[in-house]
Amino acid sequence: MQALGNRVGNDDGIIYIMTCCGTGCTSSGSLKDRERLAALIERDNMQDKVRVVKTGCFGLCAEGPIIMIFPENIMYTNVGPDDINEIWESHIMNGHIVERLRSENELDFFSKQMRIALRNCGRIDPENIDEYIAFGGYEALEKVLAEMDPEDVLETIKKSGLRGRGGGGFPAGVKWQFAADQKSREKYVCCNADEGDPGAFMDRSVLEGDPHSVIEAMIIAGYAIGAHQGYVYVRAEYPIAVERLSIALKQAKEYGLLGKDILGLDFDFDLEIRLGAGAFVCGEETALMRSIEGNRGEPRTKPPFPAVKGLFGKPTILNNVETLANVPQIIMNGPEWFSSIGTEKSKGTKVFALGGKINNTGLVEVPMGTTLREILYDIGGGIPNGKKFKAVQTGGPSGGCISADYIDTPIDYDSLLALESMMGSGGMIVMDEDTCMVDIAKFYLEFTVDESCGKCPPCRIGTKRMLEMLTKITEGEGTLEDLDELEDLAHNIKKGALCGLGQTAPNPVLSTLKYFRDEYEAHVVDKRCPAGVCVALQRYVINPDICKKCGICASVCPIGCITGDRENGYSIDSTKCIKCGTCVEKCPFKAIAKNA
Repeated sequence: MQALGNRVGNDDGIIYIMTCCGTGCTSSGSLKDRERLAALIERDNMQDKVRVVKTGCFGLCAEGPIIMIFPENIMYTNVGPDDINEIWESHIMNGHIVERLRSENELDFFSKQMRIALRNCGRIDPENIDEYIAFGGYEALEKVLAEMDPEDVLETIKKSGLRGRGGGGFPAGVKWQFAADQKSREKYVCCNADEGDPGAFMDRSVLEGDPHSVIEAMIIAGYAIGAHQGYVYVRAEYPIAVERLSIALKQAKEYGLLGKDILGLDFDFDLEIRLGAGAFVCGEETALMRSIEGNRGEPRTKPPFPAVKGLFGKPTILNNVETLANVPQIIMNGPEWFSSIGTEKSKGTKVFALGGKINNTGLVEVPMGTTLREILYDIGGGIPNGKKFKAVQTGGPSGGCISADYIDTPIDYDSLLALESMMGSGGMIVMDEDTCMVDIAKFYLEFTVDESCGKCPPCRIGTKRMLEMLTKITEGEGTLEDLDELEDLAHNIKKGALCGLGQTAPNPVLSTLKYFRDEYEAHVVDKRCPAGVCVALQRYVINPDICKKCGICASVCPIGCITGDRENGYSIDSTKCIKCGTCVEKCPFKAIAKNA
């Protein structure tokens, strides 16, 4: 499987069993698989012939737990403890592949991927620095400190075209240059690993599977701008990522890669972890820095930008995990290599967390410019149960919903902005024909209202008023005037909010109003939810042509709103119905349906 790469030492006669121990596979039982493998190795005295390696996420999360066996490059999916016995006896002991455990989606899922940020996820033990080094780890740092001036590093990053992977896509090299130009004895490098977007888990997976790549990049960044201290701000809800990052920091210090005179050369740099309490607003750079300082995480006005006045009032650069994970590869392979990937204005690859109504949920990394169709169908395996693709939401609560009309759009920074969405950190939530777009807009606005820091009135009050309007619409009490007011308020919030989070909060509403206005009008004019999602607008109806007059529905209705008899049939009083769905569930003849 080319996309995942291979293991160093495949000719040493040892069988390597790579077990995914990322959050997804761990939650579905991969640790039990490891325990069973360890017991079998000891039972058969195979310690010198078989090694079990803990790895990060392979990406195909829909089919976890996953194990991969080298040197054959065989991936087994949905592996339970009982399957381990068969894999051991058949494959490990006798060389026969267990075909029933191989994924039908494996080749399609990886065929169009190009793994740069995820290059080591799934193929090294993230808790073993020697494995990272064996795969070229810290060679970029050695090259930088031994052969390059800070100006050379800055020029390399600028020439590569690397843009920030965590939000607006600002050029990373330009940001670094701003900080480098400041005359200050103290400067800082920060990593944003807060990742608060619903459905996003890209940064978490890199920290779980390849933490040293981020550490190496932060040291390089510190050298480039003249900083000697860095902070990784990671949410406490990522316990596996925090643990592996902590182990990696300790190992790097033991190897002389952090601290004084790194690699015996005249450069000092150290790193610390700061845990966030899960506030979404702390994904905004100035709020994040205030949190590191021990203050309440609230954004401040800009300028001055953090590169001029950031953490502790000193010049600071902040990049997210994925951005930093690209840096060592750019140093080693050259800026021309990186800039040859992607599109004219969006260089390199992008990691997306595919979720929602998609067959192959998981983590994918593709060159910028890959079309939405390729991601959803060639890699994602299409929509489950033959349903029709309706929309995709990119960029989390700050992004927008893209309709099926734009499925052939190349995915890059500018094309998404043109569709009133954004790249954001890389969440990609897929929706099918059963999704109510008004309800989706309401969901994201509920999230924003709950997470607003409350510092500025446009975000604190304006988003709450928008949510009230959406609630009114989903309950069948909205008017056409409400739609115009909703749109006007959204535009005013975008203009008046203090920080980027407040300014982008109306995006899900504006994009759904633009592409799915007919659904809003159906809620307002016809008092119906076309997708049958909004409870207040649901109507349950008994189809007399299918009904067998058995009376089961009437007997199970908790409030007695179904009346009739076996001679004349039954009907539902919609004024009393609480839309619990019990009658639909219990009818053996499928005679009752939601009539939206």
